[in-house]
Amino acid sequence: MKKYLLIAGLLICGSTSNAQVLISIILGDELNTGKIEFGLAGGLNFSDIRNLAGAEELAGFNLGFYFDIKVFKNPSWMLNTGVIVKSPMGADDLPLYSLNDEHLDSSFAGGSVTRKLRYFNVPVLMKYTLKNNFFVKGGIQLGLRSKVFDEFTKSVNDKDDLKYKLNIKDQFHPLDAGASFGIGYRLMKGNGMNLDLQYYYGLIDIVIDDSSPGQYNRVLYLTAGIPIGKNAAKKKADQGQ
Repeated sequence: MKKYLLIAGLLICGSTSNAQVLISIILGDELNTGKIEFGLAGGLNFSDIRNLAGAEELAGFNLGFYFDIKVFKNPSWMLNTGVIVKSPMGADDLPLYSLNDEHLDSSFAGGSVTRKLRYFNVPVLMKYTLKNNFFVKGGIQLGLRSKVFDEFTKSVNDKDDLKYKLNIKDQFHPLDAGASFGIGYRLMKGNGMNLDLQYYYGLIDIVIDDSSPGQYNRVLYLTAGIPIGKNAAKKKADQGQ
């Protein structure tokens, strides 16, 4: 178990999400055992920030890795965890505001603002698989903030956009947490890809300024999870018997 905790720690602390995913693929068969299934997961997510006036939903792509760990005698129950290393959260179409710079304000007049939050998210969920290979899961999700910025955009012509990023990281709490729950289906009679729909309901006010109404992350995830190295790990185990 210490080996798996060490490897997971290295993955989480990797400098980039691409490096983490690459390491995950290389070590796939080492991370899969009879009691642990490891895989990569990715798909679409739709986020918004509750109580952020005038903002709209923001769409993006998520990518990460997961572990399904059998911790109970009943094989239907598992601990589902991992890290969502890439998950653009935030909101779109914020009301345009002044950048306190006459030239910038003039350049982006009539443009739009998108607020983008970047977290390393760790779901810790209990997962129950039904006999028809559908599953349900629920628990908590913890987030460590990495970047927060407002992106100002204005279309100049059909091919080019004028863009400006304003770093607002210091206005947001470094940690986020909330409830997470979802449903899904396992293909190939329970041995293939996981398809799941998961919702995150943030419970922590993400903005440091307490004078404004509390603002909370909300995210809907549509993901596909693919086991990595599972067949190779099984073959290696069979050869060792």
